[in-house]
Amino acid sequence: MADADADTRPNVLFVLTDQERYDSSTPDGPPVETPTMDRLSSEGIRFERAFTPISICSSARASLLTGQFPHGHGMLNNCHEPDAIRANVPDGLPTFSEELVAAGYDLTYTGKWHAGRDRTPADFGFSYLGGSDKHHDDIDEAFREYRTERGTPVGEAALEEELYTGDDPRESDEGTFVAAKTAVDVADTRAHFLAERTIDAIETHADGDRDGPFFHRTDFYGPHHPYVVPEPYASMYDPSEIEPPASYAETYDGKPRVHENYLAYRGVSDFDWELWAEALAKYRGFITMIDHQIERILETLAEAGLADETVVIHTSDHGDFIGGHRQFNKGPLMYDDTYRIPLQVRWPGVVDGGATCDTPVHLHDLAATILEIADVPAPDSFDSRSLVPILENGGEPPADLDWRDSTFAQYHGDEFGLYSQRMVRTARYKYVYNGPDIDELYDLAADPDELQNLIDHPEYADTRREMRERLIEWMHETDDPNRVWVRGVLENAS
Repeated sequence: MADADADTRPNVLFVLTDQERYDSSTPDGPPVETPTMDRLSSEGIRFERAFTPISICSSARASLLTGQFPHGHGMLNNCHEPDAIRANVPDGLPTFSEELVAAGYDLTYTGKWHAGRDRTPADFGFSYLGGSDKHHDDIDEAFREYRTERGTPVGEAALEEELYTGDDPRESDEGTFVAAKTAVDVADTRAHFLAERTIDAIETHADGDRDGPFFHRTDFYGPHHPYVVPEPYASMYDPSEIEPPASYAETYDGKPRVHENYLAYRGVSDFDWELWAEALAKYRGFITMIDHQIERILETLAEAGLADETVVIHTSDHGDFIGGHRQFNKGPLMYDDTYRIPLQVRWPGVVDGGATCDTPVHLHDLAATILEIADVPAPDSFDSRSLVPILENGGEPPADLDWRDSTFAQYHGDEFGLYSQRMVRTARYKYVYNGPDIDELYDLAADPDELQNLIDHPEYADTRREMRERLIEWMHETDDPNRVWVRGVLENAS
């Protein structure tokens, strides 16, 4: 006889990649092998218009945790840098994880954190299972110990095909480390290690050693640069067969000056397509390697008998330029390369497999979504909206649900200095407000690669005005602190 008091709320397995482009796992995207992400799409819902609220790690991750736009939680740039506006998520700010713990969920976490310099996942209700690193988090030494036990200590593995930014792309004394092939086995990679820790957590839950439903979060360190991968992934994609994206033809004519400045700042002014193709080949190999590790995790979930009672969510904190617009990494450039993100949700018994959703959603909408899945009300402080009604309705908002037809995003600067931006995007148009420079307007139907800035085009005057009005509405609805003076600027602009 079933236990009448048994908790039947679903488990949640949340997989967050770091800097994964939206188009890497889309049917009409470049030829990247992502069989597991494709499987999640075929067995669940794939969101076609999911966007990060900000394209920088700490800020996006804090938004995911708090359900707020960055101006709400205040972590406006990366927490590990000396110019961090905030080193940690403020005390007393509600988070979805703490709400889950209070509601009886068992929370585990492995991998990258980067949402606080001093406060760790343990401060937000998670049991941390290891996998951090020194550059961003320095939470523990678990991965270093793992590598030492395997006889391949971190930092001692030979690298080949190294690529760096700067004047000499083969010289490690200057510039940023971009990509390389490593001599270690796949089992020595951090991606494999994080999958192992996730598998351990799933098996522990299956053995009944933990009470109640679980929420497990795996944060992969990748495909963020440096794109360092072993064989077979290092040579899986032939650079000579990779064609430049259409946005590689960027001239920066009519664009904010900071766009072109970033080429020199990132050290890629002299990168030709041969170098970009080499980096992109490693980036794609990194994605496929992570995809294969997610496959191991899903197989364990099925073998443990937990697949039917577990919601699986895969997304990324933001994207990556990797040669798009000839740029490296990310920055104050609000193109879809870094703001549009992958999102797949598999929920057995609730979500029809193979559905696609073109409703605009934000990364931090997942905070409210996860709470509703767990039958927990979202705190009033959340800006996010639960996607559960959309998931239950085949990917479409129910007729009685008022849902915005646009997304809102912002940027506040990073190590290059503060640079306030706001963006509103509909299915067809994107408007970017750049306080210290020219604004941007793109017709995404005519120019999906965002090459032509139409902000001063006379035939788009009505569109420009309408998009500015949408931006004002978003800023007021979210209590954006810049809303008062920005409204005056936008309303009086020609």
